[in-house]
Amino acid sequence: MDDSITIVLDDRDILSGVCGVNDKNLKVIEGSLGGRIATRGNEIRLEGADGDGLRRFKAVMDNLIALVSSGENPTPEYIKALTGGTPADEGIIQIPHGFGRVYPRSKNQASYIHTMRTHDIAFCIGPAGTGKTYLAIAEALRLVLAKKMRKMVLTRPVVEAGESLGFLPGDLIQKINPYLRPLYDAMESLVPYDVIHRMEETRSIEIAPLAYMRGRSLNECVVILDEAQNTTKEQMKMFLTRIGEGARAVITGDVTQVDLPRKQDCGLMHAVSVLSKVEGLGFMWLHTGDVVRNPLVKKIIQAYDENDEAKN
Repeated sequence: MDDSITIVLDDRDILSGVCGVNDKNLKVIEGSLGGRIATRGNEIRLEGADGDGLRRFKAVMDNLIALVSSGENPTPEYIKALTGGTPADEGIIQIPHGFGRVYPRSKNQASYIHTMRTHDIAFCIGPAGTGKTYLAIAEALRLVLAKKMRKMVLTRPVVEAGESLGFLPGDLIQKINPYLRPLYDAMESLVPYDVIHRMEETRSIEIAPLAYMRGRSLNECVVILDEAQNTTKEQMKMFLTRIGEGARAVITGDVTQVDLPRKQDCGLMHAVSVLSKVEGLGFMWLHTGDVVRNPLVKKIIQAYDENDEAKN
């Protein structure tokens, strides 16, 4: 039988934070749990929901009240992940010395964070703008700055597209910098530059081309292989066999943007097909609905997908 529940908040600042701008947070909760939410004074009331809906509403409100009380401002995207069934603690990345907490902005992103935390090696495949690299780097920074891991290693395959490295100006570091710049961009949006500089000085952070991984054994560190769709089968096998004791690895890529001369050589697609049934590995797929960049990016991806389907 449908019933109701009322939450009373005496602190107006907490009430405002829980409700969100123009009550957007409450609208998200209403859309996810069903029933109707009404506010009156310092009361938030859910009506017309079943017993399960009322229990979930109480749990969500308790979480939001605690979050706002600690000084955070929960976003509608965070609430979508929360009401989607992901435990709250598994959907938040708190980076020591960072600019603030990182919240998943979709249910799949929350599942991605959970996958990274519960598997020593995790794959994430999805289109541009879904947060694959950003969330992986945020989680890596959390682990290293909280001293749960010794260092973080970020790597990408260097795939030449139109210009040979040999003809680009500068020394090797200057030649490969454009390929690795997106990794620095992600870090600089998460922590102050002086934190990054200090990590570089203490060698608790390393950014290098994938070719530099050959022959190494990466122990007690978190390793991110970005743009993995541009690895060959041999490179992917080489990378995966570098993972040593106490290490974690995250492999991210977009199989729709393969720059290799022959797409059938793609190491990421090959790894997914060969390793999908290996126990202990985690696989996560993000989709167009998880795009968190400019809304036009989602439309662009959809248009390309529709065009590809029409050709097939």
